[in-house]
Amino acid sequence: MQGAAMDGGSGTSSLRFAVLGPVRAWRGEEQLSTGSPQQRALLAALLLRRGRTATAAELVDALWGEEPPDAALAALRTYASRLRKTFGPDADTTLLSESGGYAVRLAVRALDLAIAEEYAHQAEKARSDGDRRSARELLSAALDLFEGEPLAGLPGPYAEAQRNRLAEWRLQLTESRIDLDLEAGCHAEVVSELTALTAEQPLRERLRAQLMLALYRGGRQAEALAVYADTRRLLAEELGVDPSIELRDLHQGILEADDDLAAPSDCDDGESANAVVRPAQLPATVPDFTGRTAFVGELSEQLATAEGRIMAVSAVAGIGGVGKTTLAVHVAHAARDHFPDGQLYVDLQGAGPRPAEPQAVLGSFLRALGRADAAIPDSLDERSALYRSVLDGRRVLVLLDNARDAAQVRPLLPGTEGCAALITGRARMVDLAGAHLVDLDVMSPEEALQLFTKIVGPERVAAERDAALDVVAACGFLPLAIRIAASRLASRRTWTVSVLATKLADERRRLDELQAGDLAVKATFELGYSQLEPQQARAFRLLGLADGPDISLAAATAVLALDPYEAEEVLESLVDISLLESAAPGRYRFHDLVRLYARACAERDELPPVEREAALSRLLDFYLTTTARVYAMERPGDRLPEHVATASPHGLSFSGRETALEWLFSEARCLLACAHQSTGAGVVRRGVDLLLVAKDLSESGVDPRTFEQAALTLREAARTAGDKPAEARALTALSSLYNMTGQFEEADVLGGEAALLGDSAGDPVASAHARNNHGITANYLKRYEEGEAHLQQSLELFRADDNRTSVASVLSNLSRTHLNTGRVESAVALAEQAVDIYRESGVTMRLANGKYAFGLALTQAGKLDRAHEELSDALVIFRGSRQRLWEGMTYFRLAELSLKAGKPAQAASLAEQSLAVLRTFGGSWRRANALTLLGRALNEIGQIDRARVCWQDAVAVYEELQLPEAAEVHALLQPLAPAA
Repeated sequence: MQGAAMDGGSGTSSLRFAVLGPVRAWRGEEQLSTGSPQQRALLAALLLRRGRTATAAELVDALWGEEPPDAALAALRTYASRLRKTFGPDADTTLLSESGGYAVRLAVRALDLAIAEEYAHQAEKARSDGDRRSARELLSAALDLFEGEPLAGLPGPYAEAQRNRLAEWRLQLTESRIDLDLEAGCHAEVVSELTALTAEQPLRERLRAQLMLALYRGGRQAEALAVYADTRRLLAEELGVDPSIELRDLHQGILEADDDLAAPSDCDDGESANAVVRPAQLPATVPDFTGRTAFVGELSEQLATAEGRIMAVSAVAGIGGVGKTTLAVHVAHAARDHFPDGQLYVDLQGAGPRPAEPQAVLGSFLRALGRADAAIPDSLDERSALYRSVLDGRRVLVLLDNARDAAQVRPLLPGTEGCAALITGRARMVDLAGAHLVDLDVMSPEEALQLFTKIVGPERVAAERDAALDVVAACGFLPLAIRIAASRLASRRTWTVSVLATKLADERRRLDELQAGDLAVKATFELGYSQLEPQQARAFRLLGLADGPDISLAAATAVLALDPYEAEEVLESLVDISLLESAAPGRYRFHDLVRLYARACAERDELPPVEREAALSRLLDFYLTTTARVYAMERPGDRLPEHVATASPHGLSFSGRETALEWLFSEARCLLACAHQSTGAGVVRRGVDLLLVAKDLSESGVDPRTFEQAALTLREAARTAGDKPAEARALTALSSLYNMTGQFEEADVLGGEAALLGDSAGDPVASAHARNNHGITANYLKRYEEGEAHLQQSLELFRADDNRTSVASVLSNLSRTHLNTGRVESAVALAEQAVDIYRESGVTMRLANGKYAFGLALTQAGKLDRAHEELSDALVIFRGSRQRLWEGMTYFRLAELSLKAGKPAQAASLAEQSLAVLRTFGGSWRRANALTLLGRALNEIGQIDRARVCWQDAVAVYEELQLPEAAEVHALLQPLAPAA
């Protein structure tokens, strides 16, 4: 609705309204927010009453029909109150409360419908006066006020009835204008329009008659008769009736070449058969367009600089539902001033089964540009050449929406200076020469919440902001999904945002929940999936089965059982059509909702369960084999990899430790996700073994929560399957993790269970590793005698298995036990034995563990220089091995050493470095220890206030954990009590 056309008449209000499309409101040139669909439905109901008062009962019936919600009256009052706030200073004179109802009072020309009716009345008068040119212009002006579907998107029976009435009136106006076109001899120009209209309204006989007459006058008698035959068949099949007498008479007149049907010699208003016209075909932009600032700016800049360039072409690609069309239409409308000679638009149906043929599109464009049918050649090449000729010297924007590929759009590009093409499609058109490519991603969380709020209303969202964030996250920040979810909520006043969030939380039902009316996320994805070749469809389904944030090419190769080159080709083809995303070179990911759709396809298309299970089993084997090889490089001589199944042909090999560790830590989340979903009876043991050989992840402190969830799930699955060795190994992995995170009570219970279960299951892996873990836990809990017994048993088991690396690990732990019980000399000897074993195997992270234990023992023995050397060596190796937890603990030990050496300032610096790491890793107990040590160092260098804060924080942690260290630190605090 143009500002010039929508003047406010003689009234004092500056408000203007539109109902011949989406319901909108303006104050001057500022567009106002009209709220949720229900609120806009109330506004529309009042606007269409033209100032008459509507009772509350009438409005409730208008908005909700026979089943209004319990709080309908309250909702009405809320909507009215919000509208008054929107109207601002004009509210008191515009929205009135009268007789228990409401009325909207406007100036005569403040409503687009009123202006359209005035134009229609003037057109009728002009026609009766014989002024056909003015009548046509007035009818065209009335029709131009329609912007898409009247009352678009409004719920309720009243809106539906009025929508149908206005749509019918629009058709009547169109028919009247076409009658004038035919009277003026412009029959060639209306054929394409009538062809489209009769396709939309196949049973409307007046349109059929006009098309027949236009074709006949254009010398296309056979086609005119074919229209009649098609109409007669359709009426008989659909309604069981014959054509009207008027249509039959027209048919007979065409057969007889009646002179009364002859066309005027030319358009009597001076227009030629090839008149230059300015098409304005852009669809209406959505009133609640949100965000996308960077993309709007980028595309707008391209279009703004089209003048003076050969041709500006921008192609926007993205998955279905990401908002490509919405963005393109919004940008195109904003750029209209740069293209004064018109804007062309076509939906190329590229994602559907029958994409539009360029030849047919060119015919439509040429007609829209004023070329008569008789002047349009038949072949594609000739049409394309004529199209470029017609555009030469003009500045026209062409919006090619929903394109299939570059081949489909090339003939439709203007190719002339000053023109521009804006293309949308799921395929990234890298082969479209000179195109500016834009990859449209999902919305940011802020944009997503903003769009959701615009549709639902700020009050409802503000009251449940966290639930609203859950909703947009469940929608994967996909605009279509957000719009559907928000529209469902807006039309259900009895729902809270939390109710919707709960519905969307169920992944199995999420896609079914995301549909409203003719909008459905699943249907959007279906368009792309239905175009896939069999190999692509199989890959799409199988890859969707794997959990994890993304997947590497190597892992995907295992899932698909293809060679790497073939797998990459299939994956890249899915990226090209936006069903898969390229997360990074060699890595791929699904949008969350696309993954759910892929899994639904796997079930719906009857992918055999055995094939699904085989694909996930191959992925598990790939991760297990590769992770075991990393484990072996970090622990040369450790026999654990020999006790797990590692036979995958897809497993990776590494040339060095750096690349192996890089792979392990980059794949951590995917690896743990694979273990987590390996719960079937045939794979659970391999899933548990994957956690065991991924021990570097748990010891590093990276993502302990995910590791814990995987271990807990696998333990339960193993118990359900009756697989005792798998259950024992899962408990072993958990006890080791809990030692790292400072959860010693939990580690103590699980370590004992794991050892006993491993013994009863006859599994030497669980028996030996669980006892080592149990001994470590007992040391932490100061049960030194018990801990030593567990470690001795573990040592015997590892020696029996000839597992020298694990023997060295136990010797390091025994050294700690000896230190804690005052046997310093033997502690040094045990740690030195461990270092010797590790050194024989090479410089690995295990050597760092040995040097750490050796440095700790040497510190207690007073050999501080040697201790500093060993701990410094350990620190370098831990850093290189990405062991952040042990890096932090080594800083802690170096700080202890420095304090003992009489270097408190150095100790404070090292303790602060330790604390910086341990704030993230290792649990609250270790952080409290670091705070205590830092306080000691600060106290010695005179920073009393900082020392007091450290100790107070440490006491709080110790008391929460109910540890005796709380009393020790309290004693340190006593002398530092601030003066009264």
